Formats: sequence, structure tokens, C-alpha cells
Amino acid sequence: MDYSASATVPTPNPDFEARYDLHCGNIVPRKPLLPDRLDPPGYGGSPSPLRVGCFRGGAPLLNQNPANDVNCKDQSIYFYLFNPVKTNADGVYQFRARLSLRDSGNSTRRGLRLVRFRGPKSPIRRRLRFSLVGFWSETSRKLCMVGRSGSAAYSGIPNYLFAALKLNYPLNSTIYNSLVTGTLESLAKNDSSNYFAPISLMAFSQDSSYEYTLLGKENGGGCLNGDEIGESLSLKDQDKCSILNGDVERFDLEYGSDCNGGVDCNPLGGSLGYVPNYMYYRKTRCTDGTKWQMLLSFPNSTFDGLGFPFTPSTTLVAEGAWNTKENRFCAVACRISNYSESFANAYVGDCSTGFSLSFPVSLSLQNRSTVVGKIWNTSSNVNNSSYFGKIGFRSFNVELLDILGFKYDYTTGIDSLRRICRKKNTARGKGKTYPAEYSSDMRFRMSVRNSEEQVAWGYSTPFYVRNQFFRTNLFLRGPTNSQQVMQTDSSVLLKSNQSSLVNISYRMSLNFPPDFKFSHGSSLSNVEISAEGTYDRDTGVLCMIGCRNIGSTTQNLVTNATVDCAITVNVQFSPLNANSDKNIRGSIESTRQTSDPFYFGRLELSSKSLYSSQAAASIWRMDLEITMVLISNTLTCVFVGLQLFYIKSHPDALPFISIVMLIIFTMGSLIPLLLNFEALFVANHSQQNVFLGSGGWLEVNEVIVRIVTLIAFLLQLRLLQLTWSSRQGDGSEKGLWNTERKVLFVTLPIYVVGALIAWFVSDLKNSSGVSHRPFLNSHHKFYVVSPRQMHSFQGHSLWEDLKSYAGLVLDGFLLPQILFNLFSNSGEKALAPLFYTGTTLVRLLPHAYDLYRAHAYASYLNLSYIYASHIIDFYSTAWNIVIPFGGLLFAVLISLQQRFGGRFILPRRFRQSSVYEKVPVISNEDL
Repeated sequence: MDYSASATVPTPNPDFEARYDLHCGNIVPRKPLLPDRLDPPGYGGSPSPLRVGCFRGGAPLLNQNPANDVNCKDQSIYFYLFNPVKTNADGVYQFRARLSLRDSGNSTRRGLRLVRFRGPKSPIRRRLRFSLVGFWSETSRKLCMVGRSGSAAYSGIPNYLFAALKLNYPLNSTIYNSLVTGTLESLAKNDSSNYFAPISLMAFSQDSSYEYTLLGKENGGGCLNGDEIGESLSLKDQDKCSILNGDVERFDLEYGSDCNGGVDCNPLGGSLGYVPNYMYYRKTRCTDGTKWQMLLSFPNSTFDGLGFPFTPSTTLVAEGAWNTKENRFCAVACRISNYSESFANAYVGDCSTGFSLSFPVSLSLQNRSTVVGKIWNTSSNVNNSSYFGKIGFRSFNVELLDILGFKYDYTTGIDSLRRICRKKNTARGKGKTYPAEYSSDMRFRMSVRNSEEQVAWGYSTPFYVRNQFFRTNLFLRGPTNSQQVMQTDSSVLLKSNQSSLVNISYRMSLNFPPDFKFSHGSSLSNVEISAEGTYDRDTGVLCMIGCRNIGSTTQNLVTNATVDCAITVNVQFSPLNANSDKNIRGSIESTRQTSDPFYFGRLELSSKSLYSSQAAASIWRMDLEITMVLISNTLTCVFVGLQLFYIKSHPDALPFISIVMLIIFTMGSLIPLLLNFEALFVANHSQQNVFLGSGGWLEVNEVIVRIVTLIAFLLQLRLLQLTWSSRQGDGSEKGLWNTERKVLFVTLPIYVVGALIAWFVSDLKNSSGVSHRPFLNSHHKFYVVSPRQMHSFQGHSLWEDLKSYAGLVLDGFLLPQILFNLFSNSGEKALAPLFYTGTTLVRLLPHAYDLYRAHAYASYLNLSYIYASHIIDFYSTAWNIVIPFGGLLFAVLISLQQRFGGRFILPRRFRQSSVYEKVPVISNEDL
């Protein structure tokens, strides 16, 4: 407990003194303070803070728990004391404190959102926070405080609630006196809007003066015999207090044959109404590195909270010590009794439950648990109502793998499996390089498909490679550390100078959709498979046998878990430089007879997870494309700027620039700005990125690209404004406007017909589209789906096809200028050669790059099209040839028209000698 040694004595407060004397004066009388005698932090007589507890009452602010049905699993208590100050009475101190009571109330979970329901008449406040001041008597072990709450969190509740807190701490801190009880009472009148019903409190004491009283009484002075649990790991050099140091640990319960023999197997008695599937553990204290006190809870299987489910009817208080002889922790657990009528009378008793926890010497195919143990009733009277048979429990804690250094024992059949797999795959993989057994490439997400083409998803990771734990933390790095991952993978290759055929074990998890048919038409939500076998680094073949736990799905009839080890897993990794959209293929099969109830059909396994080298190549490609986008947009600004400088020195050519062409050209920059304008000011976090190693770098570059695009748009708009202004007058300008209308009458039908064709093709593709969805999981760093694959799965939307068509129109932006020159028979050099040739090249280079990209990179490495994006233009082998040819042809025609006249491109008999007469134009001094 953190008491501040620099605490100051509060000035006298008449309101506080009056309230305290009225409500607490008969419990701990108020005494004058001694400002020069502050106690240092952590002195022995201080009241302990409260972290785990339960409460009821508090209407109308909190939910009401009936006296005979105390359910505290959705509640939490936080009580923190500070600023101790001595008084002139021995053993009496003043404290300040903060109290928080939280009651989540009736709620339901929908996805990741928590929806709370409130009463229809008045809002319900779910959390109460109080700041309190009061006095503590070291002799009577009573604490009484008064104070008020903060501002209300819900409308309709008063801003401040005045209350008195009265707590009774046990006189002697032992397992039997482990409870702190008390009340929180409103100081308002019953008819006041500030009034709330008294709240009864019960919490677990964590007094520093605790005395262990049950040590040596564990089942007559010992633990279960070693043969009942198995050989245990010795912890001679380990700090016992650092093991299972988390706040909450969950164990799976395993019920033995006693449950089927007529003996009640419920550790809490038959009156509970259900048989628990899990046991929650919380260590409350550890003394001298060997003695522990802890809480055990057995909630309903519907409990899904993150905290410890403290409920009097389902919680046991235990204490024990590490037994060096048996290499296990042995304890006695006690029930909480007499809490139904009043928390004030609750006590800890009925210490007839034995508890034994140990750590196995090694892990194996059928035992992947890092913590195992048993609980049992120590009574010899089988007919006793509280008697129950031995119940096992186990859990897997990945942190213990590093702390305790478990070994892994492969099964005796591993040698024969090595021979079979070696013989079967000797000829494969000659001259190719496959993933190293220690590298992160061995971890992969996967999809599995049954005979009915139903798809489920899963994840596989090595568990032990040879006898070394596969340290997943080395590869769970942030997305910006991909280069660091590559270095790690390269370093572990040095360890692979042994035989290419190595023993390996895996952990595999499969998650099935509700309609997935797994075995004999039955459905499962998930399956966990433990597998072990061999991996051949020279051939990329992973050959394993697997086991899965099969337990009863009926909550009230829990039996021994059954292990099905008649499973084979075969996986073929592709070479590191393979050009394939699936790096991993394989199968999961049952070797049982089809009539066996545990039989399941063959599952085809595949994965699109990228190897780390492929991921690095894709990151490099994306960096290149980002640079190309910035260069292209910058060049667009440069070429438009050159055109502005050109018309400044040739003002008479300005009216002969096609406005239709400039509108199309300007819209090419305006539309991306309108669709992504928010990127200029705030990152769009709702957009799902499939970029490897993107982090915030791509978002920053997106903003830079938008800024450059905005500059290009402003320059294009300036060019359009100058051209429009140059035609505002009398004379030949009317003829130019007539020519512009002719250009519009020709180009508009062309563009409309093209849009209709794009719509028809899009509708035709969507009507025959594939309904399967690609496997895309943002939590796995090396798994992606390329846009081409996304389109093949989902089909193009009409909007995407229209955007692609708009890109085609922009590629041919010179068409209106060609028609304008043709209709006006103008030979005026209206466009600067660097403008129309440079801009044409900027528009055509993405198509040339797309041709290179399709041949230089595997399709699955194209994570996202940053440059030459397939959703803003037409890209394919045919389009990448036709569009550049057409663009270059338009540029050549413009050059010929500006040199020989607008109708030079027509046959001689269609040419006319008349041309527009040049009219002097006022120079634009403001360029």
C-alpha cells in the first residue's frame, strides 16, 4: 500500500466533523490530529486495500441481488487508502481513501460491443466513486469514513452523493478470518433524490500480518502420491513466487470415472445447479518464496470476463506450500459460508478440499499442458453431502515454457515415421531451397476444405523443433520491423547445418463456420490438434501424426476427455522462390474406419501466407511504387507549368486550346481529391490496409501524394481559367465556341457509349461472379490477397469499372484537341511539345510498368497496386499494348496538326484552305 510520507494534515472542516460525529462517532471516535507525527508507508497496523469483493443493494443506483442469490461475477470493488496521519489517541489514525463500486448490470455481447440495458423509468448508474476521509482504530480493527461522490455519469442522478463507509477488518488475519465486511450508507433522507439503499460489502482481506494456519494439514500432512499425477518438475533454483504470477489463470477441469459411479463429482456440491468446466485461480500472496495463499473459483461456463469471478457460492480460499519432496504445491481450500442473510455474518470454513498443483517434467504429443493438478475431498466418508471424487485440471501457459525450460519427448513411433516420410519424399526438391525449420516461414495461416467444398480457417505454428521451444516472440514483431525479421530468419539458418530431416511438433487450431460438416454430418465450432513428426528441409515435406481432444459437449454430464490420435497431417511447402499463389498445400486425414464415430473426412489444406523473403520483396516493390507515384504527380505539375510559361510567351495561341480537353484533364486530378479529401487532414483508420510493413508510412505518403495532386489540380485549373477568359470577346471567338460545341457533340456520345459498354461488361461479370471470399486476416503479418485475386473472388463493382473507364478517357485526353484542330483547321501551336508529349508519357508509363510487374513479380506478391492501380484504369496485356499505342498516336497527330494544319491528317480532297484568322489577343500580365 502506497502511503505518502509527505502527506499534509487537512485543515479542520466543520461539515466533515459534523457528519463524521453523527454517523461514525460511535464506531471510531474522531481524535485531534498530530501534524508532526506522520507514519512512514507500510506500517504494520494499517488497513489493507480491497481488490476482490462483492456487494449488493444500492437501489436505485445499482442492480439488486436477492439475498438468497448473490451473483458477483459482473462486479468489482476498488478501495485504496492514502495519507495516514496519527492522532493523539494510541492506535487511531486518520486516512483518506477512494472507493469505486462497479456493477456492469444486465448486458449482452454483440461481437465486440457491449450493449447495456437500462430501466424504462429512470437511468441506472452502474459505477459509484467516492472520496472519503475517516478514522481507523488499530485496536478494534474498524474503519469508518464519510465523503461524497464525484459528478454523475448519467443524467437524472444528483451530482454529489454523500455517504458513510463502515468496514470491519478481522482481528486476526488467518484463512478463517479472510473477509472484510461492511456497509456503504447514504447520508441523505429516504425521500430525497440523493438517497440510495444501504450497500452491503464483502471483500477479501490482504492484510500484511497474515498467518498461515493450515500448513502441514494437507490431507494428513502430505500430497497425493506421485503416481496419481505423474513425475513433477523440480523447482530448486526457481523463485516460486514468480511462477503463475498473473492475476488470473484459467484451468480446464477433467472429471474422472467417479462421476459415472454415482458419486457427486461437483466440487461445490449438487445445489450449485451446474457442473463447472473451468477453474479460475488467483494468487493473493506469496511468502518466503514457498508459501502461497490463493482464491479458486468455479463459475458457470457462460462467464467470459477478464477478471477473477469472485462469488461466495463458487469461490474457495486456499493456502499451502511447496512440497520439496513431491515437487508440487499442496494446499487446503475452504468454503465461504453464511453469506445469504447478511455479509456481516459470512466466514470461511469447511476446509475439506485438497489441492495439488505441479509442473510436468516434459511435454509430449498427448500432454501439452504446462500446469497440471488435482482437487479432491479430503473426507473419508463417501456418503458425506460435500464429498466428491478427484478432479484433474490442466492449462497451457506459454510464459512458463521460457521460465521453466520444459523438454519435449517425441513418441516412440517417431523413428518409423521418419523412415516412411524419408522414403516417400526422397526425390522431391532437388536443387531447390525450402524454409528453414527454425524460421518464421514455418508458421502459417491456412484454409481447409472438406469434400462438400465448405471452407474453414485455421492457424499452425511449430511448438518444438528438435528439443528447442519455437520462440514465437521472435517473430511477433511490428509491421515496420520486417527487415529485422529477415535478419532473424537468416541467423537461424546457421543452426540448420545438421541433418535435413528433423523432429518437429506443431500446434494447429481450426475454426469452423456454423454449417461446416466435420464428422458424420456433425458440426463443431473449433478443433485443436497437437501434432508431431518430421520436417525435411531439402524437400519441404512436413509429415506428422496428430491428436485431438474429444470431450462431452453436455455441460451437466462432463466425463473424461477422449484423445483421438488416429490423425495424419501432411504438408508440402513450396520453394522459397516459387511463383505460386499458394506457398503451402497439404491434408489432414483420419485413419479410422468410416463407421467409427470419431472418423472425419479428408480436409484439404492450403495457405497463401508469404515467406519472409517474399514479403521483403513486396515491401520493396511498394516502396518503389510510392516513389513512382510521387515522381509522376510531380512531373504532371512540371509539364502543366511549362504549358503556362509557353502561353505567357505565346498569348495568341491561348484561345486555340480545347476547353473540353482541359476539363477532362483537370477532372483527372479533381476526382481523386474529392474521393480522398479526408486524407489531407486525418488518416482514414477505417480503411483496411493489406500492405506489409505499412504502419503509418503509407498514410503519410498518401497525404503527400494528395498534396502534390492538389498542386497539379490548381495549375490545371489556372490553365483552364486563362483559356476560358481568352475567348470572352467578340469576333472570331464565337467561331471558336462553335467549334468547341462540335467537339463536345462528337466526344460526348463516344464517352457515353463507352460508359454503357463498361456498365454492361460489369453487370455480365457480376452475374457470373464467384461467391467465395478470400482468406484475409489482418493479424497475420505475412498473409495477403492481391487486388486481382480480390476481384476474382468478389467481382468488380459498377463504380470500380466506371473509375477504370474514366482512366481510359484520361489516357486519351488529347482526343478533344485533335477534333478541335480538325474542325477549326487550325495550325496554331497551342500546346507546348513538352506538355503534350510529357503528359502522354506520364499517362502511358503505368501501362508499361504493369507489363513489367506482371512478369517480374508473382501475382500473389502484388499486395496492392499503388502505382498503376487496377481500379483507376484498364490494365491487362491487351490494354497495356493498345492504350500506349493510342496515346502515342494522339501525340503524333497533335504534332502534325500544329505543324501542317488541323486537317493535314485527312485526305487531300477533304482539306479546306480556309483557316481561322488570327486576332490579336491582350497579353496576360498576371501569369
